[in-house]
Amino acid sequence: MDELGFHRTLHRPGTLLDVGAHDGAFTLPLAAFPGSRVLAFEPLPAAFARLHAAAGALPNVTLHQAALGDATGEVTLSLPVVDGVANEQWASTAKGYAGHGARVAEQRFAVPLRRLDEFGLSDLTAVKLDAEGAEYEVLRGAAATLRRCRPVLSVEIEERHRPGSTHAVPAFLDALGYDGFWEHWGDWRPMSGFDRATMQVASPDPTVFAASDPYVFVFYFLPREAAPAMLAALRAAEAS
Repeated sequence: MDELGFHRTLHRPGTLLDVGAHDGAFTLPLAAFPGSRVLAFEPLPAAFARLHAAAGALPNVTLHQAALGDATGEVTLSLPVVDGVANEQWASTAKGYAGHGARVAEQRFAVPLRRLDEFGLSDLTAVKLDAEGAEYEVLRGAAATLRRCRPVLSVEIEERHRPGSTHAVPAFLDALGYDGFWEHWGDWRPMSGFDRATMQVASPDPTVFAASDPYVFVFYFLPREAAPAMLAALRAAEAS
């Protein structure tokens, strides 16, 4: 099951959050879910322009050209440019790209920074989070909303973007009453079974593409009070 399949299987009407929306690969299908309202955040100007062109006219989608974090104000977004080509998928507010050699240049953008808790959401049912190393700050700025709304979450977490993040992010969510899982070939496994030393080996250098096999970087978090039933639904969907 892929990340979108996770959200489709566990969908509940309400607000769905797309953090790191890029050009709408998740925003558009999430907006098609019945009874959904999508809030999409994308700070990179070029990507936001494409996102706006693709989804800006949809009545149930609200777009924000901003990053999410644990403060309100402004933050630097770093974009690696490899051999003259912008690697937009690695744009990050948590790291820079100086020192990776002559092939890598860095563009920097000052972008608005918001906290999800500012928005006072009462009906958040799902979160897709891809922040290239800033996941901890995004979740810390959303803690009150997570406690109140109990959405399901899919979170991309990579050690190459933020060393220690595959420990810190699940621990933070555990303290908020979330159980974490990862999926491999239809088998849903708890975070305790994730082996960082063999399942997430990759270089932080944007010019190096080799990675471990498997390379597991999408993790799923379920509110503990509903996790058994939700996990059963995911497994049933895999088996059907």
